[in-house]
Amino acid sequence: MVQPGLVGLIDGTVSTLAPIFAMAYFSGSRAALLVGLAAALGAAISMGISEGLSDDGELTGRGSGLVRGLITGASTFAGGSFHALPFVISDTGTALAVAYVVVTIELFAIAWIRKRYLKVALARSFAQVTLAGFTVAAVGVAVGHA
Repeated sequence: MVQPGLVGLIDGTVSTLAPIFAMAYFSGSRAALLVGLAAALGAAISMGISEGLSDDGELTGRGSGLVRGLITGASTFAGGSFHALPFVISDTGTALAVAYVVVTIELFAIAWIRKRYLKVALARSFAQVTLAGFTVAAVGVAVGHA
Protein backbone atom coordinates (compact mmCIF):
# COMPACT_ATOMS: atom_id res chain seq x y z
CA MET A 1 0.00 0.00 0.00
CA VAL A 2 2.90 2.34 -0.69
CA GLN A 3 1.22 4.04 -3.66
CA PRO A 4 -1.82 5.42 -1.77
CA GLY A 5 0.46 6.59 1.02
CA LEU A 6 2.85 8.27 -1.39
CA VAL A 7 0.00 9.96 -3.28
CA GLY A 8 -1.36 11.32 -0.02
CA LEU A 9 2.02 12.45 1.25
CA ILE A 10 2.81 14.28 -1.98
CA ASP A 11 -0.61 15.90 -2.21
CA GLY A 12 -0.71 16.92 1.43
CA THR A 13 2.79 18.35 1.36
CA VAL A 14 2.55 20.23 -1.91
CA SER A 15 -1.08 21.39 -1.97
CA THR A 16 -1.02 23.01 1.46
CA LEU A 17 2.15 25.06 0.92
CA ALA A 18 0.40 27.93 -0.88
CA PRO A 19 -2.32 28.63 1.70
CA ILE A 20 0.05 28.24 4.64
CA PHE A 21 2.73 30.56 3.29
CA ALA A 22 0.18 33.05 1.95
CA MET A 23 -1.38 33.35 5.38
CA ALA A 24 1.98 33.54 7.14
CA TYR A 25 3.04 36.51 5.04
CA PHE A 26 -0.40 38.14 5.06
CA SER A 27 -1.64 37.57 8.60
CA GLY A 28 1.09 35.97 10.71
CA SER A 29 1.75 32.72 12.51
CA ARG A 30 -1.62 32.02 14.14
CA ALA A 31 -3.49 32.44 10.86
CA ALA A 32 -0.96 30.24 9.04
CA LEU A 33 -1.31 27.52 11.68
CA LEU A 34 -5.11 27.51 11.53
CA VAL A 35 -5.27 27.66 7.74
CA GLY A 36 -2.60 24.97 7.51
CA LEU A 37 -4.45 22.59 9.82
CA ALA A 38 -7.76 23.29 8.09
CA ALA A 39 -6.19 22.74 4.66
CA ALA A 40 -4.54 19.51 5.86
CA LEU A 41 -7.81 18.20 7.29
CA GLY A 42 -9.83 19.22 4.23
CA ALA A 43 -7.29 17.71 1.85
CA ALA A 44 -7.13 14.51 3.92
CA ILE A 45 -10.88 14.06 3.80
CA SER A 46 -11.05 14.87 0.10
CA MET A 47 -8.14 12.64 -0.90
CA GLY A 48 -9.29 9.79 1.33
CA ILE A 49 -12.78 9.84 -0.13
CA SER A 50 -11.46 10.21 -3.69
CA GLU A 51 -9.08 7.27 -3.35
CA GLY A 52 -11.64 5.11 -1.56
CA LEU A 53 -14.37 5.71 -4.13
CA SER A 54 -12.19 5.63 -7.25
CA ASP A 55 -11.69 1.87 -7.27
CA ASP A 56 -13.25 -0.87 -5.16
CA GLY A 57 -10.15 -2.99 -5.78
CA GLU A 58 -11.86 -5.60 -7.91
CA LEU A 59 -11.19 -3.92 -11.23
CA THR A 60 -7.50 -3.17 -10.68
CA GLY A 61 -6.60 -5.53 -7.85
CA ARG A 62 -5.24 -2.62 -5.83
CA GLY A 63 -6.90 -3.73 -2.60
CA SER A 64 -9.77 -2.48 -0.51
CA GLY A 65 -11.02 1.01 -1.32
CA LEU A 66 -11.62 1.66 2.38
CA VAL A 67 -8.06 0.73 3.34
CA ARG A 68 -6.56 2.72 0.46
CA GLY A 69 -8.76 5.69 1.34
CA LEU A 70 -7.71 5.61 4.99
CA ILE A 71 -4.03 5.35 4.07
CA THR A 72 -4.29 8.16 1.54
CA GLY A 73 -6.24 10.39 3.92
CA ALA A 74 -3.85 9.84 6.83
CA SER A 75 -0.82 10.43 4.60
CA THR A 76 -2.36 13.58 3.16
CA PHE A 77 -3.00 14.93 6.65
CA ALA A 78 0.56 14.14 7.73
CA GLY A 79 2.05 15.76 4.66
CA GLY A 80 -0.11 18.85 5.06
CA SER A 81 0.23 19.34 8.78
CA PHE A 82 3.96 18.90 9.43
CA HIS A 83 4.94 22.24 7.88
CA ALA A 84 1.96 23.97 9.52
CA LEU A 85 3.19 23.03 13.01
CA PRO A 86 6.13 25.49 13.09
CA PHE A 87 3.53 28.25 13.16
CA VAL A 88 2.80 27.51 16.80
CA ILE A 89 5.85 29.80 17.15
CA SER A 90 4.36 33.28 17.48
CA ASP A 91 7.26 35.07 15.79
CA THR A 92 6.39 34.71 12.11
CA GLY A 93 9.98 35.09 10.87
CA THR A 94 11.21 32.30 13.12
CA ALA A 95 8.21 30.13 12.25
CA LEU A 96 8.87 30.64 8.54
CA ALA A 97 12.53 29.70 8.94
CA VAL A 98 11.57 26.49 10.76
CA ALA A 99 8.82 25.75 8.23
CA TYR A 100 11.30 26.04 5.34
CA VAL A 101 13.51 23.43 7.02
CA VAL A 102 10.52 21.16 7.65
CA VAL A 103 9.41 21.45 4.00
CA THR A 104 12.93 20.56 2.84
CA ILE A 105 12.91 17.46 5.05
CA GLU A 106 9.44 16.51 3.77
CA LEU A 107 10.48 16.87 0.15
CA PHE A 108 13.62 14.84 0.73
CA ALA A 109 11.56 12.12 2.45
CA ILE A 110 9.18 11.99 -0.52
CA ALA A 111 12.13 11.79 -2.92
CA TRP A 112 13.66 8.97 -0.88
CA ILE A 113 10.35 7.03 -0.76
CA ARG A 114 10.04 7.41 -4.53
CA LYS A 115 13.61 6.15 -4.94
CA ARG A 116 13.05 3.22 -2.59
CA TYR A 117 9.72 2.01 -3.92
CA LEU A 118 9.40 3.42 -7.45
CA LYS A 119 13.09 3.06 -8.37
CA VAL A 120 13.36 6.75 -9.37
CA ALA A 121 16.90 8.13 -9.10
CA LEU A 122 17.20 10.14 -5.88
CA ALA A 123 18.59 13.28 -7.55
CA ARG A 124 15.88 13.22 -10.22
CA SER A 125 13.14 12.56 -7.67
CA PHE A 126 14.37 15.32 -5.35
CA ALA A 127 14.53 17.75 -8.28
CA GLN A 128 10.97 16.86 -9.34
CA VAL A 129 9.37 17.16 -5.91
CA THR A 130 11.40 20.26 -5.05
CA LEU A 131 10.32 21.98 -8.27
CA ALA A 132 6.68 21.19 -7.51
CA GLY A 133 6.99 22.29 -3.89
CA PHE A 134 8.88 25.48 -4.77
CA THR A 135 6.32 26.42 -7.42
CA VAL A 136 3.38 26.04 -5.05
CA ALA A 137 5.19 27.79 -2.17
CA ALA A 138 6.08 30.67 -4.50
CA VAL A 139 2.40 31.05 -5.37
CA GLY A 140 1.62 31.25 -1.66
CA VAL A 141 4.31 33.85 -1.04
CA ALA A 142 3.11 35.92 -4.01
CA VAL A 143 -0.50 35.81 -2.84
CA GLY A 144 0.55 36.60 0.72
CA HIS A 145 2.33 39.73 -0.50
CA ALA A 146 -0.57 40.87 -2.72
